[in-house]
Amino acid sequence: MSEKVKPYKNSELGKKEQVAQMFDTISKEYDGLNRVISFGIDVSWRNKVVEIVKKTNPSTILDIATGTGDLAINLNKTKASKIIGLDISEGMLNVGRDKITKLNLNKTIELVYGDSENMPFDSNSFDAITVAFGVRNFENLEKGLAEIYRVLKPGGIFVVLETSVPTKTPFKQGYHFYSTKILPVIGKLFSKDKVAYKYLSDSAASFPYGETFNNILQKNGFIDVKCKPQTFGVASIYVAKK
Repeated sequence: MSEKVKPYKNSELGKKEQVAQMFDTISKEYDGLNRVISFGIDVSWRNKVVEIVKKTNPSTILDIATGTGDLAINLNKTKASKIIGLDISEGMLNVGRDKITKLNLNKTIELVYGDSENMPFDSNSFDAITVAFGVRNFENLEKGLAEIYRVLKPGGIFVVLETSVPTKTPFKQGYHFYSTKILPVIGKLFSKDKVAYKYLSDSAASFPYGETFNNILQKNGFIDVKCKPQTFGVASIYVAKK
């Protein structure tokens, strides 16, 4: 399970604290490097998430593991009256706040520090909840999902964008080579944190994707669960309801 993979093997900190430390360190370089290692395809994946959410006409949206706020900003296209982005890395949030201020979106979008497994929101608060590349960083996956279920309104939509592993040849072999050989090298060359991008690769490989994650969502009470593989299966969009 993904919670066994931690950024710093020699650290005595828990996974949650290690992830926060890692993202604080790479926060200023994250956006640019992320575009490079994904060849910019992650932008189109986020746009698909926005379109899925937009069809439900939400008034309130929570974006968990919002990081530098990319998805939260894109979700403004839904015309929701309030969008909250939650993250455990103040470094990432500060980068995101600067972007939101420059776009003059402070009245609609608010980025707040918080733990996805113990959120500071009332039950049944949000029409839609999204997570992009964040569920694999949860220290306790099922606890995080249970908390998401709690704050989502009945009938609300939950959309997850997460990396997955292609199952068909030659994409499976190509993905393995890129994620284990190329991505960590790029991270070492361009990142302040030499182990961060190896962790991102390892955590993606260990995440219970596809039908396995569908089953976990259903186990935690979600209904109408669907998995939509993206770009030969290197990522997946999961859609569920409460």
